[in-house]
Amino acid sequence: MKGRKTSVDQIIRTLREIEVLQGQGITPVQTYYKWRKEYGNLNLDKAKKLKALETENARLKKLVADLSLDNSILKEAAEGNF
Repeated sequence: MKGRKTSVDQIIRTLREIEVLQGQGITPVQTYYKWRKEYGNLNLDKAKKLKALETENARLKKLVADLSLDNSILKEAAEGNF
């Protein structure tokens, strides 16, 4: 069973809450360390910008893959290997 996706905003808020709890002597779980490693130095503005860049990067990768496939098909057709 897959866990639900947590938004970047929620992660950053949770990281701040856990920092407060750590001050009270409560030990965090492993997920905290994973999130802190990835999002610990981000504020909400930077996190939103990061998410937008990741989305744009995924779109561009898909576009490059599609164009590469089209190029490969055209080369095969030009060579007569179909």
